[in-house]
Amino acid sequence: MVRRGLSPTGAVSAAVFYCLSLTPALLPRPWWLQGLEAGVAAASGYALGAVLGAVTRALARRRLILPARSPRRATWSLVAAVCLVAVVVTTAFGVSWQGDVRRAVGMRPQLVWWKWALVPVLACFVAALLLFAARGVRLAARTVARPLTWLVPRPVAYGTGIALVAFLAVGFVQGFLLKGVLHVVANGASLTDRGTSEGVVRPTAATLSGGDGSYTPWHTLGTRGRDFVSGASTRADIARFTGRDAKDPVRVYVGLRSAHSLDERARLAVSELERAGGFERDVLAVMGTTGTGWVSEQGSRPLEYLWFGDSALVAMQYSYLPGWVSVLAEDEAADASRALFTAVYDKWRTLPAETRPKLLAYGESLGSYAMENALGGTLKGLTSRTDGALFVGPTYANPLWKTLTAGRAPDSPSWRPVVGDGAQVRFAQVPSDYAIPAGPALWTGPRSVYLQNGSDPVVWWSPELAYRQPDWLDGPRARGVSPAMRWYPVLTFWQVACDLAGADGVPDGHGHRYAAMPTTAWAEITRPPGWTPERTAALAAHLGARS
Repeated sequence: MVRRGLSPTGAVSAAVFYCLSLTPALLPRPWWLQGLEAGVAAASGYALGAVLGAVTRALARRRLILPARSPRRATWSLVAAVCLVAVVVTTAFGVSWQGDVRRAVGMRPQLVWWKWALVPVLACFVAALLLFAARGVRLAARTVARPLTWLVPRPVAYGTGIALVAFLAVGFVQGFLLKGVLHVVANGASLTDRGTSEGVVRPTAATLSGGDGSYTPWHTLGTRGRDFVSGASTRADIARFTGRDAKDPVRVYVGLRSAHSLDERARLAVSELERAGGFERDVLAVMGTTGTGWVSEQGSRPLEYLWFGDSALVAMQYSYLPGWVSVLAEDEAADASRALFTAVYDKWRTLPAETRPKLLAYGESLGSYAMENALGGTLKGLTSRTDGALFVGPTYANPLWKTLTAGRAPDSPSWRPVVGDGAQVRFAQVPSDYAIPAGPALWTGPRSVYLQNGSDPVVWWSPELAYRQPDWLDGPRARGVSPAMRWYPVLTFWQVACDLAGADGVPDGHGHRYAAMPTTAWAEITRPPGWTPERTAALAAHLGARS
């Protein structure tokens, strides 16, 4: 059963799926990733074609449809030759298509031919492995079902066999394989979390967690927490750039080892803010973390310069797992951000209104999802509990992002929606987008900004891509999206999922790379007194040179 011949209709469908998988997507891919994507696509196409062929034959045997004459061997040989030519020609065209995508994101279009020639080889290998595994599962189902045919009708026996094997396979993957992998990853990440990045040293400033007098000892912060606090700008650096006196910024971080429970860590963050003087600063930002507790410096450092060091940033770790695994723990991320923001907000609102700092929210990727949930996932929660927010590269699961995008003005594209009259929330990919909508609308406070590149798969991937054409492929397209990209059921879902692997491997302003945009966004959101667009541009260049 495992070694039986190939289904002719399945082979044709596999060739079609392979060819379509090479068509342009959001981002360029290295040859090995294209080969992997094409192999999975071909295996999926084979499964679909084989099922359709089997159903057609079964219906013909029961005379529900007119039986067709079986094609001669010569006919199948001709079909096989046509499929082979299509695969070769499409693989060659794939080089040109990849060049188009590379140009769209500002990369040189040249590819190494001999590497690209390995795409069909790798695809065949991957497809063969998947086919062998599928046939093994089918053989197991038939082995289980055969003895049951003595007790129940044949369809019931085979249905029972398929259900039992599927149950065992899913149980093995989820209950043993997946848990085992997560356990190994978690243990490895926990050990890595005890390390310290090269060049990072314990600070002595009292304004930083882990420094002198801190309630959160240096060794409890975790690797990303130590990176975060040690990356704080200094008073001297800020004064040198701005030409005026500055303060040492406050950065507070609470690691998983800093306290035993989530609520204890949230309370500790507030105590640490009080100790470091965070509630006495002009701006206070609650930072949503991702994965192992990472916070982007591109989203953190601009606030310290814009407000001459009179700023406080607070973040809290919720997991040891890296970002690509921690997406499985979205609820955990949301719970942690909710606990942190609520604790900070409850303390903040007890302060005199005329002296308390501007309260800001920030999140990138999964951090934006977590921070949206911390604010109730509603526009009212965002505007009533903060003085502004910045969300970078939001995910398809972000509740507020989905609501705002769905309720946008009809004449605005989904990649740059206009919400209401633009008075509270705006979306941007380049600085000129902050002025949209133009005209009489006023961008009154509190201001919030979503940064989302048109080619960022973190933003545009969603399960709905499998069965529905997305709005962002309708009408005018965002900057960086190839005009040759088309939507195909199932395939586009898989193509954009593969694009996630290369989301950071493209130039700034494309994929998941936002470069100086957080600097310009924070300037628009917080509007520091006396700050000018020219100074914003200079700061963006300065911070870009440092990164």
